[in-house]
Amino acid sequence: MSEKFEIGAVVTGKVTGIQPYGAFVALDDSTQGLVHISEITHGFVKDINEHLKVGDEVKVKVLSIDSAAGKIGLSIRATEEAPERTEAPKKAPKKRQASVKATSHIESTEGFNTLKDKLQEWIEQSQREDLIKK
Repeated sequence: MSEKFEIGAVVTGKVTGIQPYGAFVALDDSTQGLVHISEITHGFVKDINEHLKVGDEVKVKVLSIDSAAGKIGLSIRATEEAPERTEAPKKAPKKRQASVKATSHIESTEGFNTLKDKLQEWIEQSQREDLIKK
């Protein structure tokens, strides 16, 4: 297997099977490799069937060879030029709405209290004999 192909080689193969995780590609009559879903194309691939079908001829690059396990890792994406990255359109800054914080300076015994505010109260409660379970 590894005598015929070497890592980095670009070869043509035929798609022989498609699974949710990748596509199997026959490199010759006796050698087959897997193109993982992440190596199908640049960008996100939700469904491999939208990009490939059984019988398609594809150009692949050999990424890895595991002779002991009989596995060859392939990439279609590595044979294609990466598309130019365009910056996402900048979003307009959000207008801030009036916040609840505007009234937070008013002290209240109800509602939200920070941990710092509650700490002393909890310490006092933990030391009360009538609250300690026996």
